[in-house]
Amino acid sequence: MMQRQGQVDADGSPVMRKETPSRPAQRPAKERVGAVEFTRQVRAELRKVAWPTRAEVVNYSIVVFMALIVLTGIIFGLDYLFGKAVIYLFK
Repeated sequence: MMQRQGQVDADGSPVMRKETPSRPAQRPAKERVGAVEFTRQVRAELRKVAWPTRAEVVNYSIVVFMALIVLTGIIFGLDYLFGKAVIYLFK
């Protein structure tokens, strides 16, 4: 089995492994682009974005505000109840 894994030779002697480099190979430096080319690339990528419609934005905003109101109410209610309970316990 060790022979199949490449750890020993056919005669059973250990196989000398090649030393692995201590650090990974250097990547070639990418060529920098100027400000104008960068702006072109950004605009090209932004054209690929699937922007939401106005109706979707309105619906999502309503959902977020409703969730905010509900969670604020829950936190206020729990804070009020725990406050009253602490006052009652230590009175």
